[in-house]
Amino acid sequence: MSNTTEKLHCLIIGSGPAGYTAAIYAARANMKPVLYTGKDPGGQLMITNDVENYPGYPKGIMGPEMMEEFRQQAARFGTDIRYEMVTKVDFSGPIHKAWTESGHELHAESVIIATGASAKWLGLESEKRLNSKGVSACAVCDGFFYRGMEVAVVGGGDTAAEEATYLSKLCPKVHLIVRRDQLRASKIMQERVLKTENIIVHWNTETQEILGENEVEGVRLLNNKTGEVSILPIKGFFVAIGHHPNTEIFLDWIDHDNVGYLKTIAGTSKTNIEGVFASGDAQDNVYRQAVTAAGTGCMAALDAERYLAEEGYI
Repeated sequence: MSNTTEKLHCLIIGSGPAGYTAAIYAARANMKPVLYTGKDPGGQLMITNDVENYPGYPKGIMGPEMMEEFRQQAARFGTDIRYEMVTKVDFSGPIHKAWTESGHELHAESVIIATGASAKWLGLESEKRLNSKGVSACAVCDGFFYRGMEVAVVGGGDTAAEEATYLSKLCPKVHLIVRRDQLRASKIMQERVLKTENIIVHWNTETQEILGENEVEGVRLLNNKTGEVSILPIKGFFVAIGHHPNTEIFLDWIDHDNVGYLKTIAGTSKTNIEGVFASGDAQDNVYRQAVTAAGTGCMAALDAERYLAEEGYI
Protein backbone atom coordinates (compact mmCIF):
# COMPACT_ATOMS: atom_id res chain seq x y z
CA MET A 1 0.00 0.00 0.00
CA SER A 2 1.36 3.43 -0.88
CA ASN A 3 2.14 6.07 1.71
CA THR A 4 -0.78 8.27 0.68
CA THR A 5 -3.38 9.60 3.09
CA GLU A 6 -6.70 7.77 3.06
CA LYS A 7 -9.92 9.31 4.38
CA LEU A 8 -12.42 7.05 6.15
CA HIS A 9 -15.82 7.36 7.78
CA CYS A 10 -15.10 4.55 10.22
CA LEU A 11 -11.84 2.87 11.20
CA ILE A 12 -12.03 -0.31 13.27
CA ILE A 13 -8.78 -1.32 14.94
CA GLY A 14 -8.74 -4.98 15.92
CA SER A 15 -10.73 -8.07 15.08
CA GLY A 16 -12.28 -10.74 17.30
CA PRO A 17 -15.94 -10.70 18.34
CA ALA A 18 -15.96 -6.97 19.16
CA GLY A 19 -14.27 -5.79 15.97
CA TYR A 20 -16.18 -8.04 13.60
CA THR A 21 -19.55 -7.26 15.23
CA ALA A 22 -18.81 -3.53 15.03
CA ALA A 23 -17.94 -4.05 11.36
CA ILE A 24 -21.22 -5.88 10.64
CA TYR A 25 -23.28 -3.06 12.15
CA ALA A 26 -21.15 -0.28 10.64
CA ALA A 27 -21.23 -1.80 7.16
CA ARG A 28 -25.00 -2.26 7.27
CA ALA A 29 -25.31 1.41 8.28
CA ASN A 30 -23.33 2.41 5.17
CA MET A 31 -20.40 3.72 7.23
CA LYS A 32 -17.96 1.98 4.86
CA PRO A 33 -15.84 0.56 7.68
CA VAL A 34 -12.20 -0.37 7.21
CA LEU A 35 -11.03 -2.97 9.71
CA TYR A 36 -7.39 -3.68 10.54
CA THR A 37 -7.13 -7.12 12.09
CA GLY A 38 -3.88 -6.60 14.01
CA LYS A 39 -1.25 -9.28 14.51
CA ASP A 40 -3.74 -11.88 15.79
CA PRO A 41 -6.78 -11.89 13.47
CA GLY A 42 -9.72 -13.28 15.41
CA GLY A 43 -8.19 -12.57 18.82
CA GLN A 44 -8.12 -14.98 21.75
CA LEU A 45 -10.76 -17.26 20.25
CA MET A 46 -8.17 -18.41 17.72
CA ILE A 47 -6.55 -20.41 20.53
CA THR A 48 -9.85 -21.69 21.91
CA ASN A 49 -10.90 -25.16 20.83
CA ASP A 50 -14.54 -25.65 21.77
CA VAL A 51 -16.91 -22.72 22.29
CA GLU A 52 -20.11 -24.04 23.84
CA ASN A 53 -21.50 -20.96 25.59
CA TYR A 54 -22.11 -18.65 22.61
CA PRO A 55 -25.81 -18.48 21.70
CA GLY A 56 -26.76 -19.92 18.31
CA TYR A 57 -24.30 -22.81 18.31
CA PRO A 58 -26.22 -25.61 20.08
CA LYS A 59 -23.57 -28.20 19.26
CA GLY A 60 -20.67 -25.88 20.03
CA ILE A 61 -18.08 -24.62 17.57
CA MET A 62 -14.32 -24.37 17.33
CA GLY A 63 -13.05 -20.87 18.15
CA PRO A 64 -11.19 -20.36 14.83
CA GLU A 65 -14.22 -21.57 12.85
CA MET A 66 -16.47 -19.18 14.73
CA MET A 67 -14.18 -16.24 14.03
CA GLU A 68 -14.04 -17.17 10.35
CA GLU A 69 -17.84 -17.03 10.26
CA PHE A 70 -17.77 -13.62 11.96
CA ARG A 71 -15.21 -12.45 9.40
CA GLN A 72 -17.27 -13.71 6.47
CA GLN A 73 -20.37 -11.96 7.78
CA ALA A 74 -18.51 -8.66 8.17
CA ALA A 75 -17.09 -9.03 4.65
CA ARG A 76 -20.50 -9.91 3.18
CA PHE A 77 -21.84 -6.47 4.06
CA GLY A 78 -18.84 -4.72 2.55
CA THR A 79 -16.29 -4.30 5.35
CA ASP A 80 -12.81 -3.67 3.96
CA ILE A 81 -10.75 -6.13 6.03
CA ARG A 82 -6.99 -5.57 6.02
CA TYR A 83 -4.44 -7.92 7.55
CA GLU A 84 -2.11 -5.38 9.05
CA MET A 85 -1.44 -3.62 12.35
CA VAL A 86 -2.16 -0.03 13.29
CA THR A 87 0.98 1.03 15.15
CA LYS A 88 0.38 4.71 15.98
CA VAL A 89 -2.51 7.13 16.45
CA ASP A 90 -2.99 10.87 16.90
CA PHE A 91 -6.35 11.83 18.39
CA SER A 92 -5.52 15.51 18.94
CA GLY A 93 -7.94 16.89 16.33
CA PRO A 94 -11.50 16.33 15.11
CA ILE A 95 -10.13 14.05 12.38
CA HIS A 96 -8.44 11.06 13.99
CA LYS A 97 -5.14 10.02 12.49
CA ALA A 98 -3.65 6.54 12.47
CA TRP A 99 -0.65 4.91 10.84
CA THR A 100 -0.18 1.28 9.86
CA GLU A 101 3.02 -0.74 10.13
CA SER A 102 3.65 -0.14 6.41
CA GLY A 103 3.47 3.64 6.96
CA HIS A 104 0.02 4.16 5.43
CA GLU A 105 -1.69 7.20 6.94
CA LEU A 106 -5.41 7.10 7.73
CA HIS A 107 -7.68 10.03 8.53
CA ALA A 108 -10.86 8.73 10.15
CA GLU A 109 -13.98 10.60 11.19
CA SER A 110 -14.71 7.87 13.76
CA VAL A 111 -12.58 5.14 15.32
CA ILE A 112 -13.70 1.95 17.04
CA ILE A 113 -11.04 0.32 19.21
CA ALA A 114 -11.38 -3.48 19.47
CA THR A 115 -7.81 -4.55 20.17
CA GLY A 116 -8.73 -6.93 23.00
CA ALA A 117 -6.55 -8.20 25.81
CA SER A 118 -4.05 -11.01 26.03
CA ALA A 119 -3.75 -13.53 28.85
CA LYS A 120 -0.49 -13.49 30.79
CA TRP A 121 1.29 -16.84 30.66
CA LEU A 122 3.97 -18.46 32.78
CA GLY A 123 6.30 -18.79 29.78
CA LEU A 124 6.79 -22.56 29.92
CA GLU A 125 7.35 -24.53 26.72
CA SER A 126 4.93 -27.22 27.96
CA GLU A 127 2.29 -24.55 28.62
CA LYS A 128 2.49 -23.40 25.00
CA ARG A 129 2.52 -26.95 23.61
CA LEU A 130 -0.52 -28.03 25.63
CA ASN A 131 -2.54 -24.84 25.13
CA SER A 132 -6.15 -25.89 24.38
CA LYS A 133 -5.16 -29.48 25.23
CA GLY A 134 -5.77 -29.07 28.93
CA VAL A 135 -4.11 -25.69 29.44
CA SER A 136 -6.48 -22.71 29.49
CA ALA A 137 -6.64 -19.11 30.65
CA CYS A 138 -10.42 -19.07 31.16
CA ALA A 139 -12.28 -21.35 33.58
CA VAL A 140 -15.67 -19.93 32.63
CA CYS A 141 -14.93 -20.76 28.97
CA ASP A 142 -13.40 -24.21 29.44
CA GLY A 143 -14.16 -25.45 32.95
CA PHE A 144 -17.21 -27.42 31.80
CA PHE A 145 -14.94 -29.82 29.88
CA TYR A 146 -13.21 -30.83 33.13
CA ARG A 147 -16.25 -31.58 35.28
CA GLY A 148 -15.56 -34.59 37.47
CA MET A 149 -11.79 -34.24 36.97
CA GLU A 150 -8.99 -32.94 39.17
CA VAL A 151 -7.60 -29.58 38.03
CA ALA A 152 -5.11 -26.88 39.06
CA VAL A 153 -5.26 -23.10 38.98
CA VAL A 154 -2.12 -20.97 39.19
CA GLY A 155 -2.29 -17.45 40.60
CA GLY A 156 -2.94 -15.57 43.81
CA GLY A 157 -5.17 -12.65 42.87
CA ASP A 158 -8.91 -12.16 42.43
CA THR A 159 -8.91 -13.84 39.01
CA ALA A 160 -7.31 -17.01 40.39
CA ALA A 161 -9.64 -17.04 43.39
CA GLU A 162 -12.70 -16.62 41.16
CA GLU A 163 -11.53 -19.34 38.75
CA ALA A 164 -10.80 -21.77 41.59
CA THR A 165 -14.18 -21.11 43.19
CA TYR A 166 -15.97 -21.58 39.86
CA LEU A 167 -14.14 -24.85 39.17
CA SER A 168 -14.82 -26.15 42.69
CA LYS A 169 -18.48 -26.53 41.69
CA LEU A 170 -17.52 -28.76 38.75
CA CYS A 171 -14.46 -30.66 39.93
CA PRO A 172 -13.85 -32.97 42.90
CA LYS A 173 -10.52 -31.25 43.70
CA VAL A 174 -9.09 -27.90 42.67
CA HIS A 175 -5.42 -27.26 43.45
CA LEU A 176 -4.62 -23.55 43.77
CA ILE A 177 -0.91 -22.95 43.18
CA VAL A 178 0.24 -19.77 44.92
CA ARG A 179 3.81 -18.49 44.60
CA ARG A 180 3.76 -16.59 47.89
CA ASP A 181 2.63 -17.46 51.42
CA GLN A 182 -0.59 -15.47 51.05
CA LEU A 183 -3.23 -14.56 48.48
CA ARG A 184 -3.34 -11.12 46.85
CA ALA A 185 -7.09 -11.51 46.27
CA SER A 186 -9.62 -9.30 48.02
CA LYS A 187 -10.60 -10.32 51.56
CA ILE A 188 -13.99 -11.70 50.54
CA MET A 189 -12.46 -13.81 47.75
CA GLN A 190 -9.75 -15.12 50.10
CA GLU A 191 -12.39 -16.18 52.61
CA ARG A 192 -14.43 -17.90 49.91
CA VAL A 193 -11.41 -19.89 48.71
CA LEU A 194 -10.24 -20.90 52.17
CA LYS A 195 -13.75 -21.99 53.20
CA THR A 196 -14.25 -24.18 50.12
CA GLU A 197 -13.36 -27.70 51.18
CA ASN A 198 -12.34 -29.07 47.78
CA ILE A 199 -9.89 -26.21 47.03
CA ILE A 200 -6.42 -27.24 48.18
CA VAL A 201 -4.02 -24.28 48.37
CA HIS A 202 -0.33 -24.97 47.70
CA TRP A 203 1.56 -22.06 49.29
CA ASN A 204 5.09 -20.94 48.28
CA THR A 205 4.80 -23.07 45.17
CA GLU A 206 5.89 -22.56 41.57
CA THR A 207 5.08 -24.52 38.44
CA GLN A 208 8.16 -26.11 36.89
CA GLU A 209 6.50 -28.00 34.07
CA ILE A 210 3.11 -29.19 32.84
CA LEU A 211 3.27 -32.92 32.13
CA GLY A 212 1.76 -34.83 29.22
CA GLU A 213 2.36 -35.28 25.51
CA ASN A 214 -0.99 -34.64 23.80
CA GLU A 215 -3.04 -33.72 26.85
CA VAL A 216 -2.38 -32.55 30.39
CA GLU A 217 -1.61 -35.44 32.72
CA GLY A 218 -0.03 -33.63 35.65
CA VAL A 219 2.13 -30.77 36.83
CA ARG A 220 5.56 -30.70 38.46
CA LEU A 221 5.72 -28.25 41.35
CA LEU A 222 8.58 -26.71 43.32
CA ASN A 223 8.15 -25.52 46.89
CA ASN A 224 10.32 -22.41 46.92
CA LYS A 225 10.73 -22.54 50.71
CA THR A 226 11.77 -26.19 51.18
CA GLY A 227 13.10 -26.95 47.68
CA GLU A 228 10.85 -30.01 47.53
CA VAL A 229 9.69 -31.11 44.05
CA SER A 230 6.35 -32.90 43.73
CA ILE A 231 4.13 -34.16 40.92
CA LEU A 232 0.40 -33.54 40.99
CA PRO A 233 -1.80 -35.66 38.68
CA ILE A 234 -4.39 -33.36 37.05
CA LYS A 235 -6.34 -33.10 33.79
CA GLY A 236 -6.81 -29.34 33.49
CA PHE A 237 -4.36 -26.51 34.17
CA PHE A 238 -5.77 -22.98 34.38
CA VAL A 239 -3.43 -19.98 34.24
CA ALA A 240 -4.99 -17.07 36.15
CA ILE A 241 -2.18 -14.58 36.59
CA GLY A 242 -4.04 -11.80 34.82
CA HIS A 243 -4.53 -10.22 31.41
CA HIS A 244 -2.96 -7.19 29.79
CA PRO A 245 -5.06 -5.06 27.43
CA ASN A 246 -3.58 -4.43 23.98
CA THR A 247 -4.00 -0.68 24.29
CA GLU A 248 -0.45 0.71 24.41
CA ILE A 249 -0.81 2.94 21.33
CA PHE A 250 -3.90 4.65 22.78
CA LEU A 251 -2.73 5.43 26.32
CA ASP A 252 -1.44 8.93 25.53
CA TRP A 253 -4.93 9.88 24.31
CA ILE A 254 -7.60 7.77 25.98
CA ASP A 255 -8.43 7.74 29.69
CA HIS A 256 -7.52 4.35 31.18
CA ASP A 257 -7.11 2.55 34.48
CA ASN A 258 -3.77 1.71 36.08
CA VAL A 259 -3.48 -1.52 34.07
CA GLY A 260 -4.31 0.04 30.71
CA TYR A 261 -7.98 -0.87 30.20
CA LEU A 262 -9.67 1.99 28.36
CA LYS A 263 -12.38 3.89 30.22
CA THR A 264 -15.78 4.41 28.63
CA ILE A 265 -18.70 6.55 29.72
CA ALA A 266 -21.10 4.31 31.67
CA GLY A 267 -23.71 2.67 29.46
CA THR A 268 -21.91 3.65 26.25
CA SER A 269 -18.77 2.87 24.29
CA LYS A 270 -17.73 6.53 24.25
CA THR A 271 -14.24 7.46 25.41
CA ASN A 272 -12.98 10.89 26.53
CA ILE A 273 -12.17 11.65 22.87
CA GLU A 274 -15.12 12.66 20.70
CA GLY A 275 -15.58 10.18 17.87
CA VAL A 276 -13.42 7.44 19.42
CA PHE A 277 -15.19 4.41 20.86
CA ALA A 278 -13.85 1.41 22.78
CA SER A 279 -15.26 -2.11 22.78
CA GLY A 280 -14.47 -5.66 23.83
CA ASP A 281 -11.71 -6.71 26.18
CA ALA A 282 -9.73 -3.52 25.55
CA GLN A 283 -12.20 -1.86 27.93
CA ASP A 284 -13.65 -4.83 29.84
CA ASN A 285 -11.61 -6.34 32.66
CA VAL A 286 -14.62 -7.96 34.33
CA TYR A 287 -16.52 -10.28 31.97
CA ARG A 288 -14.07 -11.02 29.13
CA GLN A 289 -16.47 -13.24 27.18
CA ALA A 290 -17.04 -13.49 23.44
CA VAL A 291 -20.72 -12.63 23.82
CA THR A 292 -20.07 -9.51 25.92
CA ALA A 293 -17.34 -8.40 23.51
CA ALA A 294 -19.76 -8.77 20.59
CA GLY A 295 -22.36 -6.75 22.50
CA THR A 296 -19.99 -3.83 23.08
CA GLY A 297 -18.91 -4.03 19.42
CA CYS A 298 -22.54 -3.48 18.48
CA MET A 299 -22.76 -0.55 20.94
CA ALA A 300 -19.62 1.03 19.47
CA ALA A 301 -20.94 0.87 15.91
CA LEU A 302 -24.30 2.37 16.94
CA ASP A 303 -22.57 5.11 18.96
CA ALA A 304 -20.25 5.84 16.03
CA GLU A 305 -23.18 5.99 13.60
CA ARG A 306 -24.97 8.54 15.79
CA TYR A 307 -21.80 10.57 16.14
CA LEU A 308 -21.19 10.64 12.36
CA ALA A 309 -24.82 11.65 11.73
CA GLU A 310 -24.74 14.42 14.36
CA GLU A 311 -21.49 15.79 12.96
CA GLY A 312 -22.88 15.71 9.41
CA TYR A 313 -20.31 13.21 8.13
CA ILE A 314 -22.95 10.78 6.85
